[in-house]
Amino acid sequence: MVISIASQKGGTGKTTTSISLAAGLGRRGRRVLLVDIDSQANSSKVLVPDYQTLTKDETVHATILERRPLPIRPSHAKNVDIVPSHILLSNTDMTLTTAIDHREARLKRELDKVKDRYDHVLIDCPPALSWLTVNAFTASDKVLVVVSPGYFELDSIVQLGKTMAEVREHFNPDLTLLGYLFTMSDSTINTAVSLDTLRQTYPAELLKTIIPRNTDIRDAHLNKQDIFTFNARARAADAYSRLIDEAFTEVPA
Repeated sequence: MVISIASQKGGTGKTTTSISLAAGLGRRGRRVLLVDIDSQANSSKVLVPDYQTLTKDETVHATILERRPLPIRPSHAKNVDIVPSHILLSNTDMTLTTAIDHREARLKRELDKVKDRYDHVLIDCPPALSWLTVNAFTASDKVLVVVSPGYFELDSIVQLGKTMAEVREHFNPDLTLLGYLFTMSDSTINTAVSLDTLRQTYPAELLKTIIPRNTDIRDAHLNKQDIFTFNARARAADAYSRLIDEAFTEVPA
């Protein structure tokens, strides 16, 4: 199963979700590959021990822009391998817009060669609807959409839905929605209104697990650790563990 973790906006907890799901699944004995195609490379900065020494040819840049095999390397997290990202991926749209050779399938072509080595493949998508996102959706079985409180965040769901529909029509007819994950929840009116709107508008698609706003997440990433390694008793760790129980029903606790 290949799952894209997506959000049209930054700051929603998308990368935190990618790291936490990968690490949580790995702690349960599953072999996980995390593919970071966000040019901010935050998943890579947290999980790759020597990230600052990597050249662009040692990252997914080589696969997307130069059509080379995926540069897979071990991560800090147990049972988790990672394909790092690079800041120069931000130039991808300019390059792929003029490409004529299956520009939507560059990631899929190489991922198909290695995905059978893993129980789960997670793709940390960029916070934008771009050719990188199209590459991720073309390579995926499902999409997990991360939504945080706020009007514009809720509006972005519609745009992501349109992108998924276009990818299904042209490149990947089997692509489905895993669900909407509500993150950064707190006791504010903004959270209450946003969550109520989601429950009314997408009652079947909204996952039951809610991820709380939790400072332990920020501190874990500052220490280049996933939340389970940093503090397995944190509220966020408990929430992501429950998310695995809900979304990955075949994975034992």
